[in-house]
Amino acid sequence: MPLLGEEQWLFVPPMPRDLEGLGISQGLVTDLFLRRLSVDGTSTLHTLSSVLKIPVPVLLPIFTSLRQQQFIEVKGMVGNDYRISLSGSGRTLATERLRMSQYSGAAPVSLKSYSEAVRMQAAEVEISRDMLRTAFSDMVVPDGLLDQLGPALIEQSSIFLYGPPGNGKSSLAERLLRVYEDAVLIPYAVEVDGQVISLFDPAVHQRVGDDSEDRDPRWVVCRRPCIIVGGELTSGLLELRHDDSSGVYSAPLQMKANNGIFVIDDFGRQHMSPRELLNRWIVPLDRRVDYLSLRYGLKFEVPFQVLVVFATNLKPSELADEAFLRRIHNKIYIDPVSPDAFDEIFRRVARSRLVTVRPESFAALRALCLAGGRTELRACYPNDVCKILNSIARYESREAEATPEDLQRAVRLYFTAE
Repeated sequence: MPLLGEEQWLFVPPMPRDLEGLGISQGLVTDLFLRRLSVDGTSTLHTLSSVLKIPVPVLLPIFTSLRQQQFIEVKGMVGNDYRISLSGSGRTLATERLRMSQYSGAAPVSLKSYSEAVRMQAAEVEISRDMLRTAFSDMVVPDGLLDQLGPALIEQSSIFLYGPPGNGKSSLAERLLRVYEDAVLIPYAVEVDGQVISLFDPAVHQRVGDDSEDRDPRWVVCRRPCIIVGGELTSGLLELRHDDSSGVYSAPLQMKANNGIFVIDDFGRQHMSPRELLNRWIVPLDRRVDYLSLRYGLKFEVPFQVLVVFATNLKPSELADEAFLRRIHNKIYIDPVSPDAFDEIFRRVARSRLVTVRPESFAALRALCLAGGRTELRACYPNDVCKILNSIARYESREAEATPEDLQRAVRLYFTAE
């Protein structure tokens, strides 16, 4: 989808012109300078500027001060740039600073700047049924369901998708990100009380566009993030994690998901209990702020600007009490699919998996899926059965076909016998 032009963004951090414009202490910038130079051995001001994401004019006062104190030595020139390294006393000082923290990457932004940016970049979407049809065009979604999802997405708070397994809750949740057509800026790191919290994560944040000469390089242009977690979710992933070896904090998942979507799939089957998770998030969902703590007890507030999507095949009443469910404004039941929708899913899946279907194949598959005491058609059945048809065909070295005989073989393999 097209991304909004920079002129349409609500938040564009200006290029820092001096140390004060960075919004962090001069001592922290000095530490980053020393640590980076210690790691590189020999470097130039432009190289340090590129790694630390600090403009050369802003680094010059740090360079001048360290040179005057004889912590760095000028080894020569590379064009118009200084080639520098640490002196003996500089290496001693750098080693001391490295014991406190080994972070030597992009300079962090202040917590205040980060919080303001998240609030300014809160998602606002204008959605119609036609737009949702386009977003979910690779799925068979009835208009009635689209008409429930639309208002829920416009509200941008939280969504509870529930219903029998196999009807597309996870697939729907994964595709919600398609409704956004803009990009957001995410900092490499955030500074809190002199501590560095690493935030930008290439595994989560999809970078788009190039760095602009008129924008603070400590911010990365990304698509709105979408984090999906399942049974692996633990309470530790929702808190700051401190790496004792490096002295750097890692941001929790919900902080990485800010200005985007956080999907909790198979809710109720995580390592942490539903009650533990719900108690942890009852305030963030209600007030749109979260509270995190540094390891020495300092507590601070961060925005909780996240569309949280819970997807579960368990009954809501078994997972949460009324007080929590009240805070989830949009609770959407995903019905079993209708016969017509089931046939359309089968038609699409068979075409994509090169399975030949016959006119009688549709009624045959429906009848087989409803045999043995089963009373509902599930959206997952056609895809799973077609996979087995492909395997049968490969085993017998022939083309895959949805004949009544092969469908019966596949369904017998797929369902358990009562």
